[in-house]
Amino acid sequence: MERSSAPADPATNIVSRVYGPIGHIELDRPSKLNALTLGMLTELTRVLSAWAEDSSISLVLLTGRGERAFCAGGDIADFHRAVTTGKHQEFLDLLSLEFDLDYLISTYPKPLISLAHGITMGGGVGLASHAPVRLVTQSATMGMPEAKIGYTPDVGGSHLLANAPGHFGEYFAMSAASFKGADAVYLGFADVVVTDSFAQNILDELDEFVGLSAGEIISAIEVLHGAQESYALELSQGWVDHAFSADTPSQVLERLEQMVHPAARQAAETLLANSPSSVSSAFYTVRKARAEQDLRSALDRELRMAGYLMHQPDLAEGIRAQVIDKDRNPRWSPALMSGVDQYALRSLAEGSQL
Repeated sequence: MERSSAPADPATNIVSRVYGPIGHIELDRPSKLNALTLGMLTELTRVLSAWAEDSSISLVLLTGRGERAFCAGGDIADFHRAVTTGKHQEFLDLLSLEFDLDYLISTYPKPLISLAHGITMGGGVGLASHAPVRLVTQSATMGMPEAKIGYTPDVGGSHLLANAPGHFGEYFAMSAASFKGADAVYLGFADVVVTDSFAQNILDELDEFVGLSAGEIISAIEVLHGAQESYALELSQGWVDHAFSADTPSQVLERLEQMVHPAARQAAETLLANSPSSVSSAFYTVRKARAEQDLRSALDRELRMAGYLMHQPDLAEGIRAQVIDKDRNPRWSPALMSGVDQYALRSLAEGSQL
């Protein structure tokens, strides 16, 4: 029997309903790949905060409507408008709200199940990969693509990447490469890869998990509905660790360019095509996140980096090239890593406010 939650403004693109002891939240902006807006973030925070205190709700499910995406991240067009019209602080406030939401999800006091499918990038990873129970379909496409647009991994992505095996964290952060859901458990972005059948009918399957702890739910779903994981990335561990364990971003690039492995050469080309400032920022944020092992610190560090990079030319230019004009030909400034203010980025990663 459905027990409706307090009505929400349809403009928020969030649908929240209660079915007995189960609360279900859906991202409802499928035509925009469920990209997050201020209204969506505000409503998600409101509903999750209310349900955390509601003793009648034992379990919460978070999904995205539409076949194409769980959530493609933040609304990049809104970001572009903010940094090109002088509304930097407004957007920084939005990011702060989003990061606080991600932290709320990570510390949720009852089992919160996220189900990542389709495109799950950037802000979508923030919602999906910090939950107490993290499910993903085999075919989902996940990643932190920020280095392609002159930005930096955020929403706690640096913390997740820092805990990936070896130095895959630096690789995925600096290259902005994506990976499939079948690889998500190996990389630490999910707990269970689930079958498509279970994903499509998940709400009908949850009654049997009510009353279980998050750990018990993970174990039960893995046994009953788990799909095959991939360990293909292990084959790349050697060259990835050799190159991305270097002490500086420039040394990473030098090692890649010296290697004969075709994948390493391709990675070098990818890094050279991305914003040099973003590639460097990604390196420092992942390294510091690995050293500290604290999600809240990682989020605070990412916010400092965001505040710095949104005042640099690459962010507006990267969004223009990738999203607005789609010419895929960004003109980075500086154009080479040798011109990047490495001291500023390293200082921000270590805790300084410039």
